[in-house]
Amino acid sequence: MDSELLIKGSRGLGWAEAHMAVLREVGERMRQEGSLRGVRVGMALHVEAKTGMLAVTLSRAGAKVRLASCNPLSTDDSVALALREERGIEVFARKGESSKEYYENLNAVLDLRPEFVIDDGADLITMLHTSRRELLGEVKGGNEETTTGVIRLKAMAAEGQLRFPVMAVNDARMKYLFDNRYGTGQSTFDGFMNATNLLVAGKTVVVAGYGWCGRGVAMRAKGLGAIVIVTEVDPIRAIEARLDGFQVMPMIEAVRQADVVISVTGCKDVVREEHLKVIKDGCVLGNAGHFDNEVSKRALESLASRKERVREHVDRYDLMDGRRVYLVAEGRLMNLAAGQGHPVEIMDMSFSIQALALEHLVRNHAAMETKVYPIPAEMDELVARTKLRSMGIAIDQLTPEQARYLCEWREGTR
Repeated sequence: MDSELLIKGSRGLGWAEAHMAVLREVGERMRQEGSLRGVRVGMALHVEAKTGMLAVTLSRAGAKVRLASCNPLSTDDSVALALREERGIEVFARKGESSKEYYENLNAVLDLRPEFVIDDGADLITMLHTSRRELLGEVKGGNEETTTGVIRLKAMAAEGQLRFPVMAVNDARMKYLFDNRYGTGQSTFDGFMNATNLLVAGKTVVVAGYGWCGRGVAMRAKGLGAIVIVTEVDPIRAIEARLDGFQVMPMIEAVRQADVVISVTGCKDVVREEHLKVIKDGCVLGNAGHFDNEVSKRALESLASRKERVREHVDRYDLMDGRRVYLVAEGRLMNLAAGQGHPVEIMDMSFSIQALALEHLVRNHAAMETKVYPIPAEMDELVARTKLRSMGIAIDQLTPEQARYLCEWREGTR
């Protein structure tokens, strides 16, 4: 065992725990009530310190937990070691695992025969509905963390294929308003700067997608002094981006002037062959969407005469005509593969929603249908009020008269 790696991981978990006041409060209440006692939970999330503390919190509340990574490059090996050695969590993950190892590790989690699953990207849930269908009868419910995963699961439900209820954690206001926007915005540039050591100010940064994650990336790019262009397929979001002060144009035009392209769409081939044929020399390509298919690596390989690893997290592709293109983190999540992931205080809110949603499933699964459920409004409000209290912030409350006024519709109420 690597003692220095263990110390590093232990410190990481300790730092996260000290800055996750909401999760700490939620977890302590669950521990005292024993609401998760004896429950088997399979998890596939990015294995780093904040995720580690979610796993520890559920374990302290009585759950039997197994954890694998939802991305081959996002594991912090020091945290994985500390979780195993010091916190008693079964972890199946390592940074840089092969595709074969990735699925072996997901299968190891499913070998627990989980009653509930917590997923990020829906790979674990997809496996339960395909290669591990023999376990479906034991699964009572699941949580999904990401936009990409929720899209996949809603498609499954629409086709009548989903076999247990799933809570759409991603769609909670206390998740997407903060995790997707502020978390992705900050962590994407943490990964970009760590990978490249390049300046952002003065560069033309193209942000593909103006959902909540794209909003966050565009906002942070602007704050760092970049000239920001947004590409979109949704006309309403395109108008919103324009009114927020950003240029909006098709990708085929944007790449001609881009110094940096960051894709945040949840779709595939956002930067593809037609774009690479006209892309600006020296452009840096990065992805903050879930899967490594937003930038077409197949197209890059076919157009390049040579590929070289030029920094730890950066590959240079020399195109046939002499132009150079740089790809960060092999096209995978640059904020985790090359950075530290979302800030601790952001994930405190998201993982509190995760813990509460799991508890909700444990208590209510028998009465729930096999569909994707929104997070109850009262759960969002509980996390928000707990977060405000941890920040030392007080807010106003409606007077009884104001509350009555807002519910009144008859004439003369004004």
